[in-house]
Amino acid sequence: MTELDVLSLYDGCSMGRVALERAGIPVKQYYASEIDPYSIKVSQKNYPDIIHVGDVTYVGKTNDSPNFDLLIGGSPCQGFSFASKGRLNFDDPRSKLFFQYVRILKEFKPKYFLFENVRMKQECQDIISEYLGVKPIAINSGLVSAQNRYRLYWTNIPNVTQPDDKGIVLEDIVEMDNPNFKYRKLKEHYPNKVHNEGGCYQVGKADINGHDILKRVYDVKGKSPTLNAMTGGNREPKILCGAWRGRYTDTGSTEQRLEIRANGKTNALTTVQKDNVAIDIDNLRWRALSCLEMERLQTLPDNYTYWCSNTQRKKMIGNGFTVDVIAHLLKGIKDE
Repeated sequence: MTELDVLSLYDGCSMGRVALERAGIPVKQYYASEIDPYSIKVSQKNYPDIIHVGDVTYVGKTNDSPNFDLLIGGSPCQGFSFASKGRLNFDDPRSKLFFQYVRILKEFKPKYFLFENVRMKQECQDIISEYLGVKPIAINSGLVSAQNRYRLYWTNIPNVTQPDDKGIVLEDIVEMDNPNFKYRKLKEHYPNKVHNEGGCYQVGKADINGHDILKRVYDVKGKSPTLNAMTGGNREPKILCGAWRGRYTDTGSTEQRLEIRANGKTNALTTVQKDNVAIDIDNLRWRALSCLEMERLQTLPDNYTYWCSNTQRKKMIGNGFTVDVIAHLLKGIKDE
């Protein structure tokens, strides 16, 4: 097929470029509109040929504005999201960036466009559909990854369908034991009883403040919750990773030792009764997801965001696309 010129608005660290590559769509030139210096650094490290065109508000208003065949982007969602404080506010400055997408789409009239955003009230969804001239398709990233992430996609790319369910869960993507991981006892300092609710372990309110989702530890047999740009302070998704169990030492005394396995299981039981202690839910442990695991949840290549601090990595990963969903949608261009 013919090589495409692509403009990506609110480009982040160029996950759209990864998706194009994965979909097998040849790119003549990829233009990126982004202002975050950390995201731009990661983008340039992975794709030195990308041309960065700066602030979206200036695109189309200068003589060196690009021509392109495909427009992609997902404007900041805080003013649209059900989770936002203001609830679907088109007056929110971040929501107003959506209208920059509309302006550029109307001015340049590319052959294809793709716009992504969060789930929202129907009234807001209808307004976006009216501006873009198409209705969205709702896709959960959990079909192609170990992350539950519901998003809406407006596009004129033909033959858009739901992706096949790959059946991926957390235990398929978690790292093996890492000496830098910090583990915490699930019930330590928590006054409330730990219990299992639909694959999640509630950890009580004494130590973790904020939204209820922040107080949950997720079983590796299931999916991660939606990644977001929040970092630190117990705000990242948490996974179950092992348990304390009794074991006799060489001196004959009993010690408590953490038995960690990537799939959340303890060591195999032995035939020696004294080595085996039943795992009690009160002794389970958890840790936050690593940057590498978050990349895998967004179906990025391992260590794609390596060149920044963990804080910046988690922020840009949480703000980005699930690459394999975008690749699935883009494949409709090849089929046309």
